[in-house]
Amino acid sequence: MEIYQFTKETGKKITKFDSDFIMSRITETHKAAHIGCMHLDKNGVIGYHQAVVPQFLLIVNGEGYVSGETAEFSKVQCGDAVFWEKGEWHETKTATGLTAIVIESEELTTSFLKSSEKNK
Repeated sequence: MEIYQFTKETGKKITKFDSDFIMSRITETHKAAHIGCMHLDKNGVIGYHQAVVPQFLLIVNGEGYVSGETAEFSKVQCGDAVFWEKGEWHETKTATGLTAIVIESEELTTSFLKSSEKNK
């Protein structure tokens, strides 16, 4: 399990077309990808299971805890993204609720995220 934090410092300033914003790249995929939005209410849980394909969980609201195969939980909050490899056992839970975007694909590129890595 890898946890990344997306902040203004990890993004790139975009000024093309008179724009003024920061873009933080999440991933690239060259194969089909499934992208969904998950809503976990208070005391919600995504039970302990194996990742069928590599996957990202990008927290867009709220906070919670994630675990990998070690079963140790790490706190995540809005702006954090968690990456699990194919076959990796993992779980997500929250006491207060959270909303997350999940991206799943046989091929997710994470190499450009190393500069935003929070912990491993």
